[in-house]
Amino acid sequence: MLEIKNPKQYDLEERTFRFAQRIMKYVKNLPRTIPNFEISSQLVRSGSSVGANYIEANESLGKKDFMMRIKISRKEAKESRYWLKLSEFREDQSEEKDFLIQESTELMNIFGAILKNSQTP
Repeated sequence: MLEIKNPKQYDLEERTFRFAQRIMKYVKNLPRTIPNFEISSQLVRSGSSVGANYIEANESLGKKDFMMRIKISRKEAKESRYWLKLSEFREDQSEEKDFLIQESTELMNIFGAILKNSQTP
């Protein structure tokens, strides 16, 4: 029997996947500077970790495990925002940088709301 996922769950998995893809594309086009080299590495790790931890949360072993993974997803989204703000971008990347900062903020808020809603009995 085929298991049908909650559509909202799937949408957030897809959204975090697209976020990671856009982070990687953004990083590929950053100017090659010493600070960007270090920032890029951190940004790819945190940006891809948002979705990976969300997927882990959906496969959690219990509520405590779920809550921990969601907290990590929120933390990684916040960290991604930090690295994005520090990145030295090319002028033609300003729109993408702004989008990614906004998306990381929205993901933080979504995971925060999930945590809040999960804590109510």
